[in-house]
Amino acid sequence: MPIAQVILPPMLRERTNQQAYLNVEGATIRDIIADLEHQFPGLRFHLCYETGELRSYVNIFIDQANIRYLQGLDTPITAGVRIRVIPSVAGG
Repeated sequence: MPIAQVILPPMLRERTNQQAYLNVEGATIRDIIADLEHQFPGLRFHLCYETGELRSYVNIFIDQANIRYLQGLDTPITAGVRIRVIPSVAGG
């Protein structure tokens, strides 16, 4: 399986012992999230709803492309890519 690097925002690093850069394995984003959950139990809850779908305020980018405009959680991964998790920011 391809090995990729996930970059997490500060708000999720408390779940990963303050690690910002995580090496993960998986053929798709869905697999990557499963690997993250295996390494850091409970992290998936912050990324996905109970149904397994990506939370509406969580954005995942492969290099510069938002997976929502690719194949969503089924977007394939190639070795060496950087995956960024970026939460939406809202305010008033």
